[in-house]
Formats: sequence, structure tokens, C-alpha cells
Amino acid sequence: MKGYIEERAMEIARYIIENNATVRQAAKHYGISKSTVHKDVTERLAQINPSLAKETRQVLDVNKSERHIRGGLATREKYLHQHG
Repeated sequence: MKGYIEERAMEIARYIIENNATVRQAAKHYGISKSTVHKDVTERLAQINPSLAKETRQVLDVNKSERHIRGGLATREKYLHQHG
């Protein structure tokens, strides 16, 4: 694996942990696709730094368990701000 990919994977993982960020937020922050973020922090990171991968996985699992709540809140906000 190329060095810059390894570095990117670790940087994304640190960003997710520090900011409690979702895959979508990390992708937007780094200007890359959600698929790339997901592959970096699940597959590549596990080979490079297993402990960092485990920590990132915990944050992503919490985010995944809460996503239905966030989706509902976003929908609620959408309809609260609609006029007419």
C-alpha cells in the first residue's frame, strides 16, 4: 500500500474520533467519497494500525446506531421550516 494512502487512512480515523464524525462528514471534510472513507477506516486501517481501527469502529458503530434518530430529526426540521 502506498504511503500517502496509509497516512490518509490514519488522518481520517483521527478526524472521526476527535470530532465524533460520521463517514459522510469525514468524506465532505476531506473531499473524497464515502466509499473511500469507509474502505480506509475499515479495511486499510485494520492492517496499518489495529488499535486505531478499533477505536474508529466504536465511533462509527455509535453513529450507525443513532442514524435513524438523526434522520428523523432532519425530516422534522425540514417540515418545521416549510411555509405553506
